[in-house]
Parts: sequence; C-alpha cells; structure tokens
Amino acid sequence: MVFSDLFFIFAFLPAFFLSYLIAYFIDRKILKNNNDINSKAKNWVLVFFSFIFYAWGEPVYVFLMLICVVFNFISGRIIDRQDKHRKAALVGGLICNLLILAIFKYAGFLTETVNSLGLNLPIPKIALPIGISFYTFQSISYLIDVYRKEAPAQKNYFNLLLYISMFPQLIAGPIVRYNTIAKEIHKRNVTSDDVAEGIFRFLIGLGKKVIIANQFSELSDQFLANGVNSITTTGAWVGAVAFTLQIYFDFSGYSDMAIGLGRVIGFHFNENFKHPYCCDSISDFWRRWHISLGSFFRDYLYIPLGGNRKHQFLNILVVWFLTGMWHGASWNFIIWGLYFGLIVSIEKYTLLKVKDKIPAVLLHCYSIILIVLGWVIFYFDDFGKMTHCLGAVFGQAKSFHDVITTNAITDNFILWVVAIIFCMPVREWALNMTDKFINKDSSLSLNIKLVTKIIVSVFILFTSIALLVGATNNAFLYTRF
Repeated sequence: MVFSDLFFIFAFLPAFFLSYLIAYFIDRKILKNNNDINSKAKNWVLVFFSFIFYAWGEPVYVFLMLICVVFNFISGRIIDRQDKHRKAALVGGLICNLLILAIFKYAGFLTETVNSLGLNLPIPKIALPIGISFYTFQSISYLIDVYRKEAPAQKNYFNLLLYISMFPQLIAGPIVRYNTIAKEIHKRNVTSDDVAEGIFRFLIGLGKKVIIANQFSELSDQFLANGVNSITTTGAWVGAVAFTLQIYFDFSGYSDMAIGLGRVIGFHFNENFKHPYCCDSISDFWRRWHISLGSFFRDYLYIPLGGNRKHQFLNILVVWFLTGMWHGASWNFIIWGLYFGLIVSIEKYTLLKVKDKIPAVLLHCYSIILIVLGWVIFYFDDFGKMTHCLGAVFGQAKSFHDVITTNAITDNFILWVVAIIFCMPVREWALNMTDKFINKDSSLSLNIKLVTKIIVSVFILFTSIALLVGATNNAFLYTRF
C-alpha cells in the first residue's frame, strides 16, 4: 500500500482518522484522571493501523519488525539503567540491527560478489522487507540517542513499537530520530492549524507524486529503460533530466505526505528537502537533498570518525560509500555514492574556497550537470546499459537527435515547465510577495492565503484522482531502498 493509492486515500485514511478521533475522545476522558496517558488510546490506534499498512504487502515481515523492536527495547533499557555495561549494550544493539539489514538486504549481493572471484556459493533468495533501511536507521538513532543521554530510554515496549512502526514515515522516510518525537509519543496536542496545514501538505505531496513524478517516470523509462540501446545524444539527456525530475518529485512528494500526515496526528517531523536543485555546489545539494539521511550519517558516523578534525578525506569516502550501499545492494549505488563523495571532497579544497568569486549561474549549471550525471549512474544496475547511456550523453551515440526526442519535449512542454518552476521555492516567493503588499496579519492577507490553499487543494485532489484511475506506474521509488 502506498500513499498515492486510491484505496489508501478513500478507505484506509478515513477508517484511520475516524478511529483516531474516537481514541482522542477516549483519551480526553482518561486525561481527567491521569495526565501521563493522554495519548494511550491514540497510540493503540496508530500502531494497529500501522501494522495493517505494513502487512498489506508482506505480512510475514511484521514478525521481523516485532523482533527488532524487542532487542532494541532491551538494549535501550540496559543502556539507560547500567553504567558498567552500557557501551556493550549499545554495540550489541547496533550489531544486531546492522546484521539483520545485512542478511535481508545484502546477502545475495555479497554472495554474487564473492562468486565473481571464482567461487560457486549458492545465492540466497531473500525478499527485501519494505522500508527495512529506514526503520533500521531509526532503531540505531534510538540506541545512540539514549546512550548519549539526548533522550530517555523508552520504558514501554509498545511505545517503542509505535516509534519504529509509525506508518506515515515507515516505508520511505524521512528518517525520524527518536529524540525528535520522544515527547510527542507520550503527549501531543493537535490544533486546527495542525490539521489544516497537515492536510494541505499531504495534498501538495500527492500532487508532486501523481501529477508530476508519475508522468516523468513514463518519459525516463521511454529513453532509459526501453530505448537505451538505440538512444541518441539528446535522447540520453532528455531521459536523464526526466529521471532527475522524477526522483525529486517522487521522493520529496512522499516526504511531504509523511510530514503532513504526521502533523495531522500531532507529530512534527523534520524537513527532508529544501529545493535541492537550486543549489550552487554539490556540497550545497547534499545539504538540501534527503536531509534526514545526510544528518544521520553526519552526526552518527562522520563526526564520531573525526569529521573535519582528522582523516577528513577518508571520513568523507567512508560516509559516501555507505550512503551508496544504503540505497541498494548493487555496485551502481556504491559507485554513485563514491562519485558524489569524491566531488564533495574536491569541492572542500577548491570550489568552496573561491565560490564567492564565481557567477551564480555558472555554479548552478556546474551543479546540475554533475547531479544529472549522478542520477544516470543511480538509474542503471546494468553496467552495459549505464556505460552506453553515459557514452551517448557525451556524444558517443549513433545519432545526435531524432524525432522521438523532439516529441518528448514538445508533447510534454507544459509538464517540463511546471516541473522546473516547482523545483524552486514558489510557495515562499508567493507568501513573501503577498506579505510585501498586504499586512501578513491582516484579515485580507489571511483570507487570500486560505482561499488560495482551498483552490490549490481541490485542484490537486481532483486532478490526482483522475490520473490515478487506471494508473500503472504509481510505485514510490524509495520503497525499494
């Protein structure tokens, strides 16, 4: 089940919100006697629906999640209550989490790699549990936050289960750190502004996914998946740029929906994207893209390794090697990670020292070209197709241009324009423009913003529903990772 599914929107969500509303009134009644359990009924409803959501596609892996939460709960309690054995408990918990991730995500890849050296080991056929990369990192976040005393250990197994299994961000992020929502697990209040802004944010994400990303998935597949063997130079660029836009609107759209759903039920997740294609360097790009993953590696790996203080170049390569591996069990992801790691390293010693002296347009063009090339590496797990496409990008195709490429641009001209515009901070510009001419606290300004939100919401909802009827390309890319 995915957020952009009609069943999710018109069956799952209404049932969940109705149950959650009933639980809210139950908690209000309990609240009169005990302030500490005012979210108990709501939490039960959230866990119940989270398990339905997760089990929809693969019920057997619900038990894997339950087991993961058990040993993380035990490790967290030992870390919190012991002084002598807290480091051992942390190391043990981290090893268990990473071992489970390695078995289910990387066993086949590692066996194939070893076999390429001349061995003939049987390759395990293990289905990848959806979202395992995300909830494993959240488990690690919990243990480290407790060890660092940045958050208290969870004394209730059920509440830790809620943190790990919460369906709004379970299968494709953002990676929500435990200390971000630790207090809200126990006690949270939802205002009318939270509900209104949360619904609007969800619909914005739905529009990104259905109206933009799904259309670009057809274009990128047309050139990169189906026609790569006969691709032209301009076709390679069109396909690469289409995938560049597809993956942004797909993943940022999911993050918007997750953040919106979280806010409706009282959780405040951190932002995961900040207009990454407006960057002026690759370093800047990675401060804006998948922020929760970047900050995770920075705080839990890069800085503990020494950060900028010692072995900086090596630390960067280690982080980016693991960033690539986190995305998938395939060499193209590792190459993709190291590709960006090398660029970031080089920038630290060159570009970033003289960036203020270079025209902004040149910095932006430089960044976008390298990003697009990076997404070509990311797209292909077949090295033959990858090298063929990269060769075409650099002019090594049988022909430079064809009518198919022309039609892909002209027939979808409005789509290209809309996508490029909405890669930019349009909402911020509109709000600033409104506040510039009208007092932002005046009733006129508030009414303009309200009416605009209603019009945009209705347009997105009806357009998305129309496009989802009979849609065959509605899967989220990041559920694979």
